[in-house]
Amino acid sequence: MHVIELHELVKSYGTVQALNGLTLCVPEGSLYGLLGPNGAGKTTTLRILCTLLAPDSGEVIFSGIDVLKDPRAARRKLGYVAQEVAVDKILTGRELLQLQGDIYHLPVKDREIRINELVERLEMSSWINRRCGTYSGGMRRRLDLASGLLHKPKLLVLDEPTVGLDIESRSAVWQILKELRSEGVTVLLSSHYLEEVEALSDQIAILDQGRVIAEGTPEKLKNELGGDRVTLRVREFSTTEESEKVRRLLKKVEGVRQVVVNRAQGFSLNLVVDDEGALTRIREELDKDEVYIFSLTQSKPSLDDVYLQATGRTLMDAELAVAGKRDVKLETKQSMR
Repeated sequence: MHVIELHELVKSYGTVQALNGLTLCVPEGSLYGLLGPNGAGKTTTLRILCTLLAPDSGEVIFSGIDVLKDPRAARRKLGYVAQEVAVDKILTGRELLQLQGDIYHLPVKDREIRINELVERLEMSSWINRRCGTYSGGMRRRLDLASGLLHKPKLLVLDEPTVGLDIESRSAVWQILKELRSEGVTVLLSSHYLEEVEALSDQIAILDQGRVIAEGTPEKLKNELGGDRVTLRVREFSTTEESEKVRRLLKKVEGVRQVVVNRAQGFSLNLVVDDEGALTRIREELDKDEVYIFSLTQSKPSLDDVYLQATGRTLMDAELAVAGKRDVKLETKQSMR
């Protein structure tokens, strides 16, 4: 049974199309991950689901509720933890949770019982009565989680839940999310951390340019890709011209199904190969053209390879492309001043 059904969502910000016919179904009781680079449409999707943003067109169904027609009913059943942690620095953590409980119209007695449950569960007792302005990033993230869980939602939505956290805080958040799933809460999270999505998610959807390009369990997606991943570099610091030359040579080699220049890693080349013999044929082809290998590694497919196969670029390259567009826009604005 699907607790979330998104059908043909379209959303534009001026000339920028954030969602391009996005369709997605999330099973009830699952921990479902949205993976993709910044700018892929993850945050827009979550904000539409949580009634904070209206799509230009499409349908949003949550737990049998038409979210676009009855947003208030949807809000009662979901909790949302945004990417940016928003806390009042003057209030204590307990006071902030009390305010959150009042917003949800929880009876005072029930509110206090629930706050105490969450304080114990999220290990916040030693600092919950301090002002929020004194909290570390990990403390603020736990407080945000408590706010999202205060009214016992059927669905918890998290946008980049561990961005900026240290390893210990990240592990603590991961453990909490796994426990919630085991208790029957549906958890929907977005991330651009490959290891996070793979470690947590029962199923994932990979987003690119506002649409779903692949979905399924992590293992299913990697198995469908088949073959092995090979990362090759012909010099310690290759140039664009050298990498493109090698890419053209390797595309002719039998057993090589994909060759992409990875600019994020010093112009190395990422390949997907069908068999062990492909490595020998790669060496022979490069030797024939007097191109000498600096480094070569082989590994099993990852989610980054699934993204590579679907888009022709790695997640890191996609991130750099988005960052480059932002820099160009910033420089244009500054030059116009």
